[in-house]
Amino acid sequence: MVKIRPFKGIRPKQALSEAVASPPYDVLSTKEVEEIVARQPQSFLRIIRPEVNHNGNAGDVDLYQSAKEQFESYQSQGILEQDQEAMFYLYRLTWQGQSQIGLISSITVEEYDQDIIKRHELTRPDKEEDRANHVDTVNANTGPLFLTYRNHADMDNLVNDKVTTAADVDFTAEDDVRHEIWVLDTTHNETIKHIFTTIDALYVADGHHRMAAASRVRKRRIEKHGPGTGNEGYNYALAVLFPDNQLRVLDYNRVIRTLNGKSSDEILAQLAETFTVNTVSTNSEAKPSNSKQFGMYLDDQWYSLTFKDSVSIPNDPVKSLDVSLLQDLVLEPIFGIENPRTDKNIDFVGGIRGLEELEKRCNDDAKVAFAFYPTSVEELINVADAQLLMPPKSTWFEPKLRSGLVVHPLGE
Repeated sequence: MVKIRPFKGIRPKQALSEAVASPPYDVLSTKEVEEIVARQPQSFLRIIRPEVNHNGNAGDVDLYQSAKEQFESYQSQGILEQDQEAMFYLYRLTWQGQSQIGLISSITVEEYDQDIIKRHELTRPDKEEDRANHVDTVNANTGPLFLTYRNHADMDNLVNDKVTTAADVDFTAEDDVRHEIWVLDTTHNETIKHIFTTIDALYVADGHHRMAAASRVRKRRIEKHGPGTGNEGYNYALAVLFPDNQLRVLDYNRVIRTLNGKSSDEILAQLAETFTVNTVSTNSEAKPSNSKQFGMYLDDQWYSLTFKDSVSIPNDPVKSLDVSLLQDLVLEPIFGIENPRTDKNIDFVGGIRGLEELEKRCNDDAKVAFAFYPTSVEELINVADAQLLMPPKSTWFEPKLRSGLVVHPLGE
C-alpha cells in the first residue's frame, strides 16, 4: 500500500513559469548553467546551482545558504508563491510526438526505508550528502523525484478526464519538450489518495540520490527534534508519479578509452567467439533493434553483434540484462574492466546524444564504442522487486523533469 498526500506547492507566477523552470541540477556543466542564467535571469538554477550567483568566485561562500537566500528572495519578490490549500498536480511532458502524464505528489519517505518505494541503483554517499545539505538548508525539496508505478485504470481515467481541459501552465522549452501543469482542485484529494492505497509499490526511475537525501534529512530532523507527529513536511518528499506504460527509456551506451594492449584484430577475434560479427555501413544499421544485440564502432567501422546460439543467457533479472551481459562477456574479459563504476577506461554516453556521439568520441578520446538496445521499464521493475541492483548507467529516461515548476516545502 502506497501512502501519498497533497501539499501546498510553491510555484512560479503563471506568467513566469517558463522563465523560472530549469533542467535538473545534475545534467548541466557550469558553463551551460551560466549560459542559461544569462538568457533567463530568473531561472531556478540560481537555487539548485547557486554557484552561478557568485560569478565563478564562490570561494568560501556557503552555497547551501546562498541557495536558501535565493529561494527566500524569489518568494519575497513574488516570483514564487505558495498555494493556500494542499493539492495534487498533473504534469504532462510531450516530446517527439509522445506524451507522458504524471501526478505531482508528496510521497512518504519512510516507505523508501521500508522498500515500498523501491530502488534499482546504488548511490554515492558524497552525492547523497550534498543533496541532503541542500534540502535541509533550503527547507524544501527543490527537485522532483521521477517515480513509476504499474499503471492503474482508475488513475488513468481521472487523469485523462482532467487533461481535456486547458492546462494552468503550458510552454515549450528550448529542447522542444512541451511542459504542461494542471492544478487539481481539492475535491480530487481523497480519491487519488485512495487509488494509491491499492498500488503495491513505487519505483525510483530517476533521482536515486534525491530520494536517499530525503531519507537522510528525515533522520537528521528526527534525531534533532524527536519523532514528531509524522505529519511534518520532512517526512515527505516531492515526486512525479508516472504509470509504467507511458515511460520512454533510451539506450545508455559505453565508450572504451584503450584496447587493453590488444590490436583491433585481436579484439574482433575474441568477440567472434561469442557473437556473430557483421560489418555494416552506417550507424543506423548498427543500432540494435532488439535486446541481446549490440552495435560496435572500432577503427571508423560499425559492426553489428548478435549472440551465437551457443551462448547461455542466465535466468536472472540482473545477469540477463544487456548491460550485464556485455560487462561479463566483453568488457571484463576482453578490456579488463572489472568495475565499471570506478574504472577510468570506460565512460557512458546517454542515448539522447545519438550514435553520432559515439563516433565523435572514438575520434577524440576513445578507441571503441558499444551501442545498446534500451533497458525496459519492466526489467527495471523486476530488478527492484527482487531487491537487486542494476549495473551503473543502465537506464536513461527522457524527457527530463523541469525543476522549479512545483516545490515541496518541508516546514509546512
